[in-house]
Amino acid sequence: MALLQFTEKGIFCERANVYIDPWKPVDYAIITHAHADHSRWGNKFYLSHHLSKPIIQHRLGSDIHIESMEYLEKRTIHGVSFSFYPAGHIIGSAQVRVEYKGEVWVASGDYKLEDDGFASPFEPIKCNTFITECTFGLPVFQWQNQKEVFDDINKWWKKNQEEDKVTILTGYSLGKAQRLIQGIDPSIGKIFTHGAIEKTNEIIRNMGVKLNQTTYVNSEINKSAYRGALIIAPPSALGTSWQKKFQPFEVGNASGWMKLRGPRRRRSLDRGFVLSDHADWDGLNAAIKATACEKVIVTHGYTNIFSKWLNDQGIETQIEATAFEAEGIENTDKNNAE
Repeated sequence: MALLQFTEKGIFCERANVYIDPWKPVDYAIITHAHADHSRWGNKFYLSHHLSKPIIQHRLGSDIHIESMEYLEKRTIHGVSFSFYPAGHIIGSAQVRVEYKGEVWVASGDYKLEDDGFASPFEPIKCNTFITECTFGLPVFQWQNQKEVFDDINKWWKKNQEEDKVTILTGYSLGKAQRLIQGIDPSIGKIFTHGAIEKTNEIIRNMGVKLNQTTYVNSEINKSAYRGALIIAPPSALGTSWQKKFQPFEVGNASGWMKLRGPRRRRSLDRGFVLSDHADWDGLNAAIKATACEKVIVTHGYTNIFSKWLNDQGIETQIEATAFEAEGIENTDKNNAE
């Protein structure tokens, strides 16, 4: 019997009667991170990293039954050992290491290898079987160093300031928004945030995590206060009456999909910045190599292409369907899944 199985409810450890990121309600759910496609409502019990816990409670309700633990802390259930390791995806994101009688599986959730200076950096785990996403599992997806990306964003903001325009930059409310807030030069001007983002910021700050200063956008502030400022908003704010009140403005988006021209054209963006909280092609391959695993299970993303590539490299691979969502500019940011 495989240590982890893919069922209609999610990734299941039968020996422990535990699910990892289930997409249907179960009795016991181990959660890799707080994005809505991995942390869903209706489970009787949740276990997460301690930095994910308050965010999950905010989204699913303060009355849910949830406990948390630190990275490398172990919890043994019916002889099966479970522990969290940093995934580098967003704040509190974790890979789940599962061990039983010397056999080790790792469910990585979503991850990236570049240290963004905010989320705990990805740590590879030696294992027999590695479950990996492949959101950007094509060779075309190669990320440039994030410092270069932020330099470009800063230059764009300064240019808009000189033209007396508002700069609107979109990114998901949990993860991408905080990465932008930490990476952009705050000395350029004032940084405002959409309400959905500022609420998440408040939760994060209340946990004692340092986050650069931001100001909530509200209707009481005079329109002139926004001139030359930067406003960070979720993608769902594009094209709304909320956005229009900041005219004149330019709009940009930070996403891995900005590597392609199509998404930028469809959303009528002025600028697109290639910045993803998922691993690129080289990152996926490097992560898999570092695990020294005997088998890879490929889930959401370019599964067919990526699994064929791994097979051609002599790595045993299988594809499994999940209900997880890939990062996407077309996503409505409902509960900010990325």
